[in-house]
Amino acid sequence: MFFAQYYLDCLSQASYMIADEKTGQAVVVDPRRDVTEYLADAEARGLTVVGVVNTHFHADFVAGHLEMAARTGAWIGYGRRAETEYPVRHLAEGERISLGDVTLEIMETPGHTPESISVLVFERADDAVPYGVLTGDALFIGDVGRPDLLASSGVTAEELGAMLYDSVQRKLMGLPDEVRVFPAHGAGSACGKNLSSEKQSTIGQQRVTNYACSPMSSDDFVALVTAGQSAAPGYFAYDADLNRRERALHDPAVAPRPLTVEEFLARRAGGAVVVDARDPQEFGAGHLRGAVNVPADGRFAEQAGTVLSPADELLVVAPENREEEIVTRLARIGFDRVGGYLRGPDDALAGLGAEVTPASRLTAAQLREALGEDNPPLVIDVRSCGERSANGQIDQALHIPLGELPSRIGEIETGRPLVLHCAGGHRSSIAASLLRHRGFEDVSDVLGGYGAWAATA
Repeated sequence: MFFAQYYLDCLSQASYMIADEKTGQAVVVDPRRDVTEYLADAEARGLTVVGVVNTHFHADFVAGHLEMAARTGAWIGYGRRAETEYPVRHLAEGERISLGDVTLEIMETPGHTPESISVLVFERADDAVPYGVLTGDALFIGDVGRPDLLASSGVTAEELGAMLYDSVQRKLMGLPDEVRVFPAHGAGSACGKNLSSEKQSTIGQQRVTNYACSPMSSDDFVALVTAGQSAAPGYFAYDADLNRRERALHDPAVAPRPLTVEEFLARRAGGAVVVDARDPQEFGAGHLRGAVNVPADGRFAEQAGTVLSPADELLVVAPENREEEIVTRLARIGFDRVGGYLRGPDDALAGLGAEVTPASRLTAAQLREALGEDNPPLVIDVRSCGERSANGQIDQALHIPLGELPSRIGEIETGRPLVLHCAGGHRSSIAASLLRHRGFEDVSDVLGGYGAWAATA
């Protein structure tokens, strides 16, 4: 058996290839949209991808099933409850997929979504105990999939939670302790609240260490797994719907288009949104007015999907030689309307005069001083609920997590200075730039975030 995990750190997303090396037949599970790496590995090992399985309709990225099928002729498999615009192989409980001696078996594990499945992997068809189980978003290392996403429209969180209880407590915990657990996500994903940074575990380890795997009633389980979930990024519903649809294919051979300064400014004047992927320090030193800062060195795709809209044409300002990377990362979440990127941004920005502006960034000491003045700023805390409760807060700060900011901008007072902070200064730069883009004028963020504030207490 050939078994490989492909882990994408910026989306905390895992995909898998399983193959029988004797027959050369392979199946890819939960692939991302840029499928070149899987195909290169398959070719290098003399494998043919015959099938693509999605464990559910992913909300946090656009899966690469259509790209893989177009490149290989592979069938596309989903759980039996999935409804799509493209032909699929519906996979039911207990169904076996033979790759030779290596065999996959489907386990229906609804709860994160109604159509969710897990995939048991057997090294040999007659093995009594599976090598492992690919759990999708049903069971994570240290957590379970959240049942409250709006992407699962038409089914309540309580209904999904009851399904998840049965999937986790009875079906997955019914497997032998030694079965390896391979989830679709790790730490940082918004698909759960307590995910581990470990990439694999065992059923036995999860039985002992995972809070949601301890014996409990269905009602207690639902209450536990739905409590304290952060707001889902704004693009989740869009991606979940897009994964059901026949859509345009991602073509890695099409390079992003370089734009002259004149072309870039003309497109911006026509309504395109500038996404500046440089780090907050470079952005703060000088950026195009109205640009939204989403640093490349971080959870770029998820954060871009939080503060930008797939309906907008996007113009990219990227760190040097990273333009193609930025466009690919946007494509992974279905943001395909990229008009191009600014060629030589450092030189271009230097020559744009009044079109370029610095960002106001305050030290913690400067914020303390400003809060003691007659017209103190409104402080906005964009950390998650968990961070705020665990680490403390600034008195009277308005709490709007970054994931909720686009939909809650109407709660923010106009005509008053605003100062935003996160934990360390990364997300606050994103949030502050979004507010400036939306028309707020006196907006600053805190260098070093709440960490710096607490250190100067």
